[in-house]
Amino acid sequence: MGNKAKKELYSWIKSILLAAVIVFIVRYFVFTPSIVVGQSMMPNLQDGNRIIVSKLSDIKRFDEIVFQAPDADEHYVKRVIGLPGDHIEMKNDVSYINGKAYKEPYLKANKEDLPASQKLTEDFTLEDQIGKKEVPKGYLYVLGDNRLVSKDSRIFGVIPMDSVVGKVKMRFWPFNEIKFFK
Repeated sequence: MGNKAKKELYSWIKSILLAAVIVFIVRYFVFTPSIVVGQSMMPNLQDGNRIIVSKLSDIKRFDEIVFQAPDADEHYVKRVIGLPGDHIEMKNDVSYINGKAYKEPYLKANKEDLPASQKLTEDFTLEDQIGKKEVPKGYLYVLGDNRLVSKDSRIFGVIPMDSVVGKVKMRFWPFNEIKFFK
């Protein structure tokens, strides 16, 4: 092998290694892809949706997040309802956070499919759920959008913030549709 060929091969190897390092850094520290499994976030996120999760975004109320499930060896996608210090109550299918009623427009389609006498979310207070009046420091209270089938904080309690993988930033599905999140 000639000197010129060796230099060319070395140049290719350096480029490939640099690209691999960049992909590794971005994948493990900035963004990560994931796939939605299940129906707990329907209709906004559907089973099989491919999503991009930002590991650097600040988590705010009503953000969709991916986190390590507290009751299984898998990741869940849910919506943040309560932040540390929040008092949460659900009454007549309306979320009250710190005494203020919040509209949840992402629930509209699921509510429309229900008979008039049925609620999407049963009435509860945070104290009923976890035995505390406020979401503890370092924890989040999460609910799925499809509340009738969602396994969420109503079942497994609050989740530690350090279990959060990141915030959902993009959805790819169907493949000709890309949805960006704030």
